[in-house]
Amino acid sequence: MSKLRISVAVGDYDRTRPLVDGRVQVDGADPVMMLLSPEEMFFRSMRHEAFDVCELSFSSYAVRTARGDCPYVAIPVFLSRMFRHTSIYVRKDRVHRPEDLKGRRVGVPEYQLTAIVWARAILQDDYGVAPEDIRWVRGGIETPGRPEKIALNLPPGVVVEAAPEGMTISEMLNRGDIDGFIAPRPPSREALANPSIGWLFDDPTASAKDYYRRTQIFPIMHVVGVRKTLVEAHPWLPGALQKAFTAAKDVAFEALCDTSATKVTLPFVEEQLKAARETLGSDFWSYGVAGNEAAIDTFLRHHHSQGLSSRRLRVDEVFHPSTYESFSI
Repeated sequence: MSKLRISVAVGDYDRTRPLVDGRVQVDGADPVMMLLSPEEMFFRSMRHEAFDVCELSFSSYAVRTARGDCPYVAIPVFLSRMFRHTSIYVRKDRVHRPEDLKGRRVGVPEYQLTAIVWARAILQDDYGVAPEDIRWVRGGIETPGRPEKIALNLPPGVVVEAAPEGMTISEMLNRGDIDGFIAPRPPSREALANPSIGWLFDDPTASAKDYYRRTQIFPIMHVVGVRKTLVEAHPWLPGALQKAFTAAKDVAFEALCDTSATKVTLPFVEEQLKAARETLGSDFWSYGVAGNEAAIDTFLRHHHSQGLSSRRLRVDEVFHPSTYESFSI
């Protein structure tokens, strides 16, 4: 019996490699796996609907889901999660604490990026710095002229201006034309070499751990989307994919915990694993809706309040219903 041939685009992570090399199979499906950068996947999926199954920006997915025109339905597989305290860089000669960002100019590659939604959520919830308190400057990190992937209708009071033609936000930060920089990637090497530029939070790990202790939120960056027309024809597919991605993560986690000969090129792996478990618990990178409701709902609340989603999405309308409950023997 032939299997369903599907195209699958994801990042090159330890938690996806078991699917790529065949150690984990997708029930009833024969996936053509592609390992791509987030920028390429997100652009091709949102502009051209290029893949059957694809890693998606949580923010772009929420924008289109709220509008009712998203070609994908998500499953609660969170291939990217990250505390975004390390995403905020500032001119340390001007900005000494988060509250100092009020009235300042901050560069972003795109206003609606998931990492920046989370950074703004942290600034607002913990430090009272609202999106309208900052003047946002949009531009490329290393290459000038980066546009928004999705057209936005921002609320009154939020000001977003384009960086000058031919200028990147890294160059602007280095020159002092902007006071801060928020992005999924760090600014250019030249900017990082400037002694006046550094993280807003002097110890971002300590700040992130404190954030988790207070909120129980490990921010979600990316979800996995399945083409809606494919799900309509094959309603078993979302559950099969949820099962396979979860199994692949379990394989990766087992390898990570085998420190007899560490599988990652990084010292102090045992100590980092111990610290992660002590802070986030034994299942510190969980998939599924259960246990992640606070992170999902907080993101959806801020996404709407920041003017990105046209309506306030509920947790129960974001993911395919067949993936809400996991099956176990």
